[in-house]
Amino acid sequence: MADNAPTPSRLIDAKRSAKNKNSVIRTKGVLGSDFLSRLTGSFSTGAASNPTVWMIEAAYRFHKLDWRYINCEVNPENLKFAVHGAKAMGWIGFNCSMPHKIKVIDFLDDLSDSARIIGAVNTVVISGSRLLGENTDGKGFLKSLDAVRPVKGAKALIFGAGGAARAVAIEIALAGCKELHVVNRDPGRGERLAELVSSCTSTKTCFSPWLGRFQIPDDIDIVINCTSIGLPPRVDVDFQVDTSTLLPRMTVADVIANPANTKFLQSARDRGCTVLDGRGMLVNQACIAFKLWTGHEPNSEVFKAALAEIAL
Repeated sequence: MADNAPTPSRLIDAKRSAKNKNSVIRTKGVLGSDFLSRLTGSFSTGAASNPTVWMIEAAYRFHKLDWRYINCEVNPENLKFAVHGAKAMGWIGFNCSMPHKIKVIDFLDDLSDSARIIGAVNTVVISGSRLLGENTDGKGFLKSLDAVRPVKGAKALIFGAGGAARAVAIEIALAGCKELHVVNRDPGRGERLAELVSSCTSTKTCFSPWLGRFQIPDDIDIVINCTSIGLPPRVDVDFQVDTSTLLPRMTVADVIANPANTKFLQSARDRGCTVLDGRGMLVNQACIAFKLWTGHEPNSEVFKAALAEIAL
């Protein structure tokens, strides 16, 4: 065999050399003695547009944990099997994104206090045979919003009444939002969310049906999109809002992180509003989930840098 032939030992050395800068310390024993990575992941429909996997895996590498995050496309009819599969394979936990945040509760053993009030789950921790549902959406959004505009004493309007809307509505109400307007196309879901906020907080709450091109009241301070409009494949769907009612003094937020600049946010930016995209919320909730699963306090700058790498 020629001296420069790719012998097995040389191939192994080359692979080891390529991995040096991202070397991994196993959570049990030394490298090479434990080949079982700890598994986490995400279940959603439209998983290809979810960049959480990029952030979480970067954090695992940075903190030298032999953990993996597996991004899974799961249709609603298969959610039950995905949850049972994660448990059977010994996963440490998983995220749930649209449209599973409410339905997943049927397959869990217990809920945190916030998840129970909100009625939606985006993070699951598996401990032994028990599955605990948590909700980090609202906390992640609130931390992001506070950096732009304090919610205390403000009048807010939320589009949507699904899992994300429920989490955001409860958290901003608990943080001192003065008034909250819930706007939704399904009157039943919208009214239930308004009633939930009223029953759990002191925030004055009302519901308005989303009929035609919605006009935002001129006394609103914060406008938040918690719908899936703007997410692939609905990137170009008309948001059905009278953009002339978006005033420059308003803060307009979108929970969507990819694409960061949704058509709705661009319309608000064109009107001179302060805008807040979903990247801050994404980073904050990922940091919370990371700590729930690993017990480690993560470096949030790693998550931000990971998003910057993929131009988000």
